[in-house]
Parts: sequence; C-alpha cells; structure tokens
Amino acid sequence: MDRIRLITEIEESLKQFPVTCLLGPRQSGKTTLAREIVNRRDDDRSDAVIFLDLEDPTDEQRLSDPKLFLSNLRGLVVIDEVQRKPELFPILRVLVDRKNNPLRFLLLGSASRALLRQSSESLAGRIAYQEIAPFGIDELPSQSLLDDLWCRGGYPLSFLSTDDDGSIRWRNSYIRTFLEQDIPNLGIQIPAATLRRFWLMLTHYHGQNFNSSEIASAIGVSDTTARSYLDILSSTFMIRQLTPWLESIGQRQVKSPKIYFRDSGLYHALLDIRSKEALHLHPKLGASWEGFAMEQIIRVEAPENDNVFFWGIHQQAELDLLVMKAGKRFGFEIKHTSEPKITKAMRKAIDLLNLDHLTVVFRGDGEFPLAEKITAKGLGEFWKGGSG
Repeated sequence: MDRIRLITEIEESLKQFPVTCLLGPRQSGKTTLAREIVNRRDDDRSDAVIFLDLEDPTDEQRLSDPKLFLSNLRGLVVIDEVQRKPELFPILRVLVDRKNNPLRFLLLGSASRALLRQSSESLAGRIAYQEIAPFGIDELPSQSLLDDLWCRGGYPLSFLSTDDDGSIRWRNSYIRTFLEQDIPNLGIQIPAATLRRFWLMLTHYHGQNFNSSEIASAIGVSDTTARSYLDILSSTFMIRQLTPWLESIGQRQVKSPKIYFRDSGLYHALLDIRSKEALHLHPKLGASWEGFAMEQIIRVEAPENDNVFFWGIHQQAELDLLVMKAGKRFGFEIKHTSEPKITKAMRKAIDLLNLDHLTVVFRGDGEFPLAEKITAKGLGEFWKGGSG
C-alpha cells in the first residue's frame, strides 16, 4: 500500500511552506508517511532530520524549553502528536520568521484544523494543512479489494488484518481507546460511556439529517450539548457533517446537515457487523453503501473537502452530493443497485440547481450515458489503479 501521491504532495508543501501540518485520526498512517519522507531525505540529501514524538517522555522533555532546543537546528524537524503541546505554535512562528531560516517543520496532529485553529493562528500564511485519511479507493492496489475496504474500513491495521476476526478486534479496541484516551488527551472532559452512547445513536442517523432534539432527549442532555458532541466527533474525523446547499428557488429547502460515518469499518464495528456476509444481510446495508461511496467520491472528486454539499426540498426532491469545482456544478446520486435508472428527482435537481452534469453512482462496473447530462458510473470506476 504505497502512498506515493501523498508523499509527493507533502514534499511539495515542505518546499513551499516553512511549516506543513498533517491532520488526521490516530492510526491513519501519518507517522508512517512522515518516516518515509525522513528515510528519503536520509538517502538523498545531507540536511539534518530530527523526529520528535510528544507521546515519548524523552522527546517531550527535549521540548521543555522549545525555543532553546530548536534554535540551533537545521533541516527538517518532525513533531508527532503536536496537539499535545499547543504552546509550540507561537515559538515556531518566531523561528521560521528568522532571516535565512534554516528549518522546515512537519507537524503531525490527531485533531482537525478546527481544534488546532486557536493554537495555530500565529502561523497564518506560514503553514499548510493536509488531511491524511485512512486508505481509500484511490490507493487500492486492486479494484477487487473494494468490498474489503467497504467492510473493514480504511484504517491500515484493520484493512490489512489477516482475517475478519482480527480486523473487528482491532476496530473495537480503537473505539475504546479513542473514547477513553484520545478524547481526554484533547482536553475534552466527557465521560466515555456518554460519548459512546451518543456515537451509537448516530449509527441510526447515518445518511440522514441530524435531529439534535431527538438525540438529546434520548440521552438526557440539552440540544446544545448534543450538537457539541457532534462537533467533537466531526473535529476528530469520525463523522462528516455534510452541509445543505441553499438555492434561490422560492421553495422550502432542507437546512439541517446530513451526517455520515467517515470510516465504514468503524460504523460496522459499532453495529457489530463482523463480515461481508453479515453486512449483506443487515438492514443498514443501503445506508452503509451510501456513506462508503460518498466518502470515496469526495476523496477523488473533491479532495480538499471544502466545496461539497447535499441539497433537498422537503418531501419533493434531493441530491446526495453536490460538488462545486472549477466554476461548475456536479451532482452525484448514490444507488445500491446494479441497474441505475433516471428519476423525476434527478431531473428536478438538474433543472433547479443548473447542474453541469449528474452522475448516478451504482454498485457495479462500467460507465454509460443514461440521458443528456446524466451518466451512470460504477463505484469501481473511481479506482485509479492504486496511484496512492
């Protein structure tokens, strides 16, 4: 599972910006990527490279006086789990603003830009962010592994496990560690059992509009608290909140976000789905497919994740995914079927949203036109030959 594309993008960012920050969930491969970049530099150039892991007490002690320790270094400095030491950010600004600055920093964080924003404000214009997600369709060495990716999810140690039992054990352990250790380490004080109950409830809303009042009532918290829990899971890359697009059409449009589990494997673990056979018999099969396909399409069509939406008119029409790209509007409808068909809702979406094109993504192979501006495309067609 070589991730050549990501490595190339990170190295280009290091050339352009004094600070590059890789953001993503724990165990998504950030450290492995950083070590690969370090190994390449060791092979190809004489610049010094130092790797610091803030979960290692020795490395944390080295940075007890970070300005003193870092001032005389040259080359590349990699700092893993940077969210554990937010006071580093203003010091990094001072260091990279020096004349003839000899340093480049590669920061690794298990929290999103939103959680790091306050700490990193001083690095505005000096820092580039790159999200490192678990494995996706664009990184598979073979299209035949697509169902394995759907069932197990993209976390490397889950996807690459030798059997389904080992994969589900890893995912269950990951969920427990995330709730009991990772969340408290971010300074978020929520009982693990409470957040787990909330997370479990979200499995019933996967692919649906978020109803904070309904969930809040079920777990005995306020609407505001329920929304804050959702924001925490979104900011730690567990949940995607898909924003509604509002068009000036004079009709009552859906205004609450849709929610999706970003990793299908964790979604299946919370539902206790342990194999592909069990998945195909589960009542959440269609919802699971929609969320999985959604995430893969976004990876390929909108890797920056900034201009993606859904759209809907109450009880009339809806569009699963709207991607704004290069001044054009592209719509995607996701169907768990091998025989995609045109619907009235699709034509309405094309007309009301003035779509440049609509793609019906189905469970199958091939790509073929359905009508003017409408194409059917199997999810496997988004595979890029393991370009990584």
